[in-house]
Amino acid sequence: MAKAQRKKSPKTRVSRANAAQVLLSLQASGFVVTFLVLIVAGVVILSPTLRVLAEQQQEIAALEAALAESEQQVVALEEQRERWKDPAFVETQARERLLFVYPGDITYLVIDDGEPVEEEELEISTGILEAATDWRESLLASYLVAATTSRDYQAELVDPERNTTP
Repeated sequence: MAKAQRKKSPKTRVSRANAAQVLLSLQASGFVVTFLVLIVAGVVILSPTLRVLAEQQQEIAALEAALAESEQQVVALEEQRERWKDPAFVETQARERLLFVYPGDITYLVIDDGEPVEEEELEISTGILEAATDWRESLLASYLVAATTSRDYQAELVDPERNTTP
């Protein structure tokens, strides 16, 4: 019997080695699958939080830009307030905007002080041009249309809801 076991042992060793190798690969595959499931779960759990974080960062950047613009406006208004504290500036603004003058001053108000607009020079013709239509025929046609129309335009001007069609 010992001889039979010794003969089977090399085959058994090979088959046991294969079984151990398969078992190790299954354990490795199980580890990889578990690791991948954990990564997917982490991404699913953290993605809404990261999205909110990105939106908040954008909002913070927009608010910082608005704050910088407001600070610039404050600086400009403070400079303007300092200018209005100067009596010479106040006097100049009163003279320009409100047309104030001191008693005894003679003022002149210039209207349309702009530069003259240069008109395009048109070429003057020396010959007599003829119209394409005869003005007498146009006048007669207009008179005949006006004379033969029975529509009361004066009544339409007074009462527009009364619509009489010829």
